[in-house]
Amino acid sequence: MRALEADVAVIGGGLGGVAAALAALERGLRVVLTEEHAWLGGQLTSQAVPPDEHIWVEQFGVTARYRALREGIRDYYRRHYPLTEAARADRALNPGRGRVSRLCHEPRVAEAVIGARLAPFEASGRLVVVRGAAPVDAVMDGDVVREVVVAHRDGERVTIRAPFVLDATETGDLLPLTGTDYVVGSESRSKTGEPSAPEVADPANVQSIAWCFAFDHVDGDHTIDRPDDYDHWRALEPSFWGAPMLSFVAPNPRTLRPEARTLEVNPDVERNGDPRIDAGDQDLWTFRRIAARQTFREGFYDSDIVLANWPQLDYLGGSIIDTDDRERHLAAAKAQSRAYFYWLQTEAPRPDGGTGWPGLRLRGDVTGTEDGFAQAPYIRESRRIRARRTIVEQDVSVAVRGHAGPATFPDSVGVGMYRIDLHPSTGGDNYIDVECAPFEIPLGALVPVRTKNLLPAAKNIGTTHITNGAYRLHPVEWNVGEAAGELAAFCLEHLIHPGDVVSDPELIEQFQHRLTAAGVEIHWPEILGY
Repeated sequence: MRALEADVAVIGGGLGGVAAALAALERGLRVVLTEEHAWLGGQLTSQAVPPDEHIWVEQFGVTARYRALREGIRDYYRRHYPLTEAARADRALNPGRGRVSRLCHEPRVAEAVIGARLAPFEASGRLVVVRGAAPVDAVMDGDVVREVVVAHRDGERVTIRAPFVLDATETGDLLPLTGTDYVVGSESRSKTGEPSAPEVADPANVQSIAWCFAFDHVDGDHTIDRPDDYDHWRALEPSFWGAPMLSFVAPNPRTLRPEARTLEVNPDVERNGDPRIDAGDQDLWTFRRIAARQTFREGFYDSDIVLANWPQLDYLGGSIIDTDDRERHLAAAKAQSRAYFYWLQTEAPRPDGGTGWPGLRLRGDVTGTEDGFAQAPYIRESRRIRARRTIVEQDVSVAVRGHAGPATFPDSVGVGMYRIDLHPSTGGDNYIDVECAPFEIPLGALVPVRTKNLLPAAKNIGTTHITNGAYRLHPVEWNVGEAAGELAAFCLEHLIHPGDVVSDPELIEQFQHRLTAAGVEIHWPEILGY
């Protein structure tokens, strides 16, 4: 068994893990970073999801390191792609012109930029990246993590020893392995006091996962083989959906009324709208388009490239957390997406009255796979630590608070903004959508109640099932990871534990000054929510 030692072990190479590693490395520490999949970057890369961001992202509300990532992606296109002169001159370049984000792009570009950010540290030997490995065991000494063991698919194991261990996995996989107290699924209303919480807690009730895929439309017949289970997915119709899942119909997240979407293949006219009013999801093609033909010189792309992360891909069949059926549910989620793509090619109603687009073509080169589907499913919800401070709906809801001013915490270590946006869940819930104020990330939500040297660095902080819906998106996950990496470095320098910091106002203030100097915004300007 191979053994590695470092100052900080970051288990999980998603956005939070990358941010945590960078923060620790830039403080001069040695880091081991592990990742289950081929690409670092998680939801931005291996899960292939363009960034979901608030409307002020170009001005404020993210960390300096996250902003450098965004600008690095734009610069990569400017250096390596044949952009039109107008696109090249656009400071706010949006390669895909997608509606979901001001920066819709190909996931492989983000992976390249992340790799370039980490390359100097790998070259110096201060960073060791272990790819294709997931955590399988941990050695504890009371409430202190001494070792973490990760395993490759072929069975090879690596033991990692570090004074600080950061859990940046997609589903909080280190929490049960280390005996760290955690919560999973939905809490009861009596437990949290949240208006949107159910009456009865349900650990198996989590947000749906979705297996995304990239595709374009070109001449020829690119129809995939008819899936063996196609009839099963074709007949699936949740009670609140208003139509079969294999359709263009899905509930409106805010009204819950079923609405029909459109798919306008390779449109010549651009759609625009205020994202505070128009979510941009009425046309599935432009919603998450990651490469628009008009951005590039004529003839470079024969078609736009679209990333499918749509309501119809949401898998409601069961949770992949704390279950013996994890592999079955993962396979079923991918099968649902495959069936939907086949339906698009063969049966989907076209605007001209015909059915199906056989010219739709899966783009595995875009996702880094042979089949065109993402390397990993898009995971919205994780296990969550039992934290010194749990963020509840009352902290951030405009309706509960009675105003849309920023939700503040005295121990803030960052900011974020997103509506509480819970997709239909494995417990049978429809969308839960709550207007949020711009919020802060309290340090207490990053500190476990008991485990001393483990920190959450992704979607596993002290939120509830409800507030996870707002704290789960790209820039917030990055900020959480960055704060966790900085906290580990701060504690190592002062020979203290995170629990010491969160309980001492003077140490909190010192740590906040450190974050601010590193470009982490810990407070919002006075703005209104949406």
